[in-house]
Amino acid sequence: MKHYIWDSYFVELFDACVDEYDEGNTDFESWFSDEDQDFLKAIGCREREFFDFVEDNVSSAGEDPTAITALLVAGVRRDYFLTVQKGVSSTTVIVPSELPAKTADLAGFVWLPRIIAKARAKLKGEMDPDTMFCCGGDRAFLSKHDIHPADFLRVVWAAHDDDQKIVDYVKSRQA
Repeated sequence: MKHYIWDSYFVELFDACVDEYDEGNTDFESWFSDEDQDFLKAIGCREREFFDFVEDNVSSAGEDPTAITALLVAGVRRDYFLTVQKGVSSTTVIVPSELPAKTADLAGFVWLPRIIAKARAKLKGEMDPDTMFCCGGDRAFLSKHDIHPADFLRVVWAAHDDDQKIVDYVKSRQA
C-alpha cells in the first residue's frame, strides 16, 4: 500500500461503493477486490465498517456522513492502528450487550457513556459488525454538542481511561 495516497484510494473506493449501493447491490462483500481488502486491512478498517458509512451516506442522500467524514474517522483509526497497535489487529470484539444503554448518562449527558465505549472500541478495531461508531444516534449526540466524529475519537484517544477529560471536553463545546 502506498501510504502517501491512502486518502485518495479511500475516497475513490468510497465513491465506487456508493455507486454499487445506488445500483441496488447491498452485498458489500462483493464490493471489494483483493487489493481493496488488503488496503482496508492495512488501515485497520473492516469491510462492514466501510459498508455502514456508505449505507448511511446513501440513505441520507450524501449528507451524513459524507465521504470526507468517513475518511477523517478512518484516519484516526488508521493512526491508532499503526502507532498504538503497530499494525496488529485486536482479537477482542465488543458486542452490543456490553455497551452502556442508550439512555445511560454521564455528568448529565445522555448517550455519552455509550459513545465513549463505542469510540474506544472503534479506535482499537473492536466493534461488533452490528455496531457502528458514528451511527445516527452518535451523529445526533455529536451534532447537538458541535463535535466532529473524528475529533471525538481523538479526544477519547488522548483521554485514555479518564472519562472526566471527555466530559470536560463535551462541556467546553456548549454554547
